[in-house]
Amino acid sequence: MRLILLGAPGAGKGTQAEILSRLLSIPTISTGNILRAAMKAGTEVGLKAKAYVESGQLVPDEVIIGIIRERLAEPDCAAGYILDGVPRTIPQAQTMEDMGIEIDCALSIEVEDEVIVRRMSGRRTCKDCSATFHVESNPPKTEGKCDFCGSELTIRKDDAPETVKNRLTTYHRETEPLKAFYAERGKLREVRNQPSIEATTAAIRDCLGI
Repeated sequence: MRLILLGAPGAGKGTQAEILSRLLSIPTISTGNILRAAMKAGTEVGLKAKAYVESGQLVPDEVIIGIIRERLAEPDCAAGYILDGVPRTIPQAQTMEDMGIEIDCALSIEVEDEVIVRRMSGRRTCKDCSATFHVESNPPKTEGKCDFCGSELTIRKDDAPETVKNRLTTYHRETEPLKAFYAERGKLREVRNQPSIEATTAAIRDCLGI
C-alpha cells in the first residue's frame, strides 16, 4: 500500500504513520527525516538541500522530490510506503505524479484548529530520533526521555501557540487544496479525529480496510 498522510500540523500524522508502518510492515518516509539523512550522508541531492537550509532558504520542490525519489528506490519500499510531510503543495504533488511516484490513497486526518493549538502545546520531540510524544495523550514512559532511544525530549519552537496559528494559516492556504487534487483522482479518504490515538487508528483501519 502506497499512502500519503494529509492533515494540519499536529493532526497526528506522525503518530499514525508509525502505527501504520508497524501494521503494514512498510516504511514511513518523513520529509524532514530523509532531508536530514541525505544531508548527513552527503548525497548529491542532500548537498543541494544543505546549501538552501544553511542559507535559511526553503528547499525547492525539485530537490525535495529528488530526495523522495532516491528514498523510494530503496529495497524496503518495494512493498509500499507511507509519505508524511510531502507533498505540501499542489505543484509538489504534480511533480511527484510527473516523476512516476505512485500513490494508492491520500488519507486526510481531519482535526479542528482549536484542538490542534491545544494539542501541540503538549507535544514533545526526541532531539535524536525525532520520535514524538504528548504529555497527555501519548506520554513517554519516563518523563522527558524518549521511549525508543533514551534521549532528551524537547519542545520545538514551532509548537508555540502563535507559531501554530501561523502554520495553520499556511496549511489552509497551501496544503489543504491537495484534498481536492486527490479527490479528483478518486484517491482521497477522510477520517475524523477521534478522542484517543487508538480510536483514530481504528477509524483509519476501517477506512483503509486493513
